[in-house]
Amino acid sequence: MPLSNDVILAELSRIVLPGGGDPVSRDLIRALSVEGDTVRFVIEADSAEMARGMEPVRAAAQAAVEAIPGVRRASVVLTAHDGGQRGAPAAPAPGPRIGRHPTPDDGPRNPSGVDRILAVASGKGGVGKSTVASNLAVALARQGRRVGLLDADIYGPSLPRMMGTTRRPASPDGKIIEPVQAHGVVMMSIGLLLKEEEAVVWRGPMLMGALQQLLGQVDWGRLDVLVVDLPPGTGDIQLTLCQRTRLTGALVVSTPQDVALLDARKALDMFAKLGTPVLGLIENMSTYICPNCGHEAHIFGHGGVEAEARKLGLPFLGALPLALEVRQAGDAGHPVALDDGPMADAYARIAARLIGGGMA
Repeated sequence: MPLSNDVILAELSRIVLPGGGDPVSRDLIRALSVEGDTVRFVIEADSAEMARGMEPVRAAAQAAVEAIPGVRRASVVLTAHDGGQRGAPAAPAPGPRIGRHPTPDDGPRNPSGVDRILAVASGKGGVGKSTVASNLAVALARQGRRVGLLDADIYGPSLPRMMGTTRRPASPDGKIIEPVQAHGVVMMSIGLLLKEEEAVVWRGPMLMGALQQLLGQVDWGRLDVLVVDLPPGTGDIQLTLCQRTRLTGALVVSTPQDVALLDARKALDMFAKLGTPVLGLIENMSTYICPNCGHEAHIFGHGGVEAEARKLGLPFLGALPLALEVRQAGDAGHPVALDDGPMADAYARIAARLIGGGMA
């Protein structure tokens, strides 16, 4: 049998913990990796007190893994979620823990109280997808909808900065997470649980488990719509969201140029294969108006996304200009859709179209 994470986890699930259960079912295994014939992982206890009594478990786990055919060495570190440790850097501060292997589901379903889920997607990075997601959420809230915003870009969470909030979410029981509120929108991002410069270094199963937690363990309350800012591409997060929720549909964002459209088509093909409706396409950075002379320039081309929507028979939801004020507003944590003016109006029109079509 090939050496894999699943093989390792199956062996670790045979180890009985003090008080019952095993390290896998009790979600204590972190940072599992297989590198050739070497296996590394962390056993993260819930507290320093618990960790002090788990050295026999650590030793048993190391022995069990090293007994697997093909394993030459197992490096097993015992640490504690509240900072107690043996041979590892200090664990994160107390609070909600995000990052685990996914658990089985009984079928696709939305978080309790959430009526609709809109995914904002793109085939590639750099097309302004997170800017569109944050401003669209604000525009929907300004039109009276109860809106949630989920940052599902686990590797590159940018919504805390764009929404102007750094408050760490509370978790009174260590399980249910209370989201934060910003500009009339309830929001959650793994970026609120990390230092701004701290990287997330996880393999696919940890990403999938994290998304499952962000959907299911967050107390979203009653929402008309949850806007999900997806990472670029067609990977684990997109697959998990489409298969584990009753997704209302996806909005695909692209800039007009051919290179961006090549990747946008891949995103569209992914949603088609997963049976997820595409509710429309949005062309971002469509035009640039010089603030000094008023000249209109098409830096990234113009009209490519609208033409693609027409060719595929999909709704074209609107064209958003490339504007300095959008970048400044995002950096300042004050989405441009909060204000009055042409940019806010552009987002308001897209929001009104989604509401009018029963999609938000």
